[in-house]
Amino acid sequence: MNVIFNKRDPVYVQVVRHFKEQIATGGFEPGQEIPSRRELASRLKINPNTAQRAYKEMEEEGLIFTEGNNPSKVTRDEQKIQAVRGELISEAIDSFVESIRPIRVPLEEVIGLLKEKYEKER
Repeated sequence: MNVIFNKRDPVYVQVVRHFKEQIATGGFEPGQEIPSRRELASRLKINPNTAQRAYKEMEEEGLIFTEGNNPSKVTRDEQKIQAVRGELISEAIDSFVESIRPIRVPLEEVIGLLKEKYEKER
């Protein structure tokens, strides 16, 4: 597990985002066991309380679940997984639009350039 942390956002938020990306892209399979909080803290070299906070947040969002003393697992809820994917796509589009809008590029040109770039990268 490799996460490159930035200085802007709280670490636990970045950990949650990493998990969302892994869930949305299939890096983590539905129902897959994930590292314990201590193991995650050790792997990422973060405070165990930070790992705990990230897991608590993910449980509240329904991304992971923990049954009793068993290891935490990724949700099996396909609707939740699709919602996470949609959320990440929406965030990326919002960021792109926010950065391109000041340049005042006509929408048709943006769409053409985006399509060209997207297909070229395949």
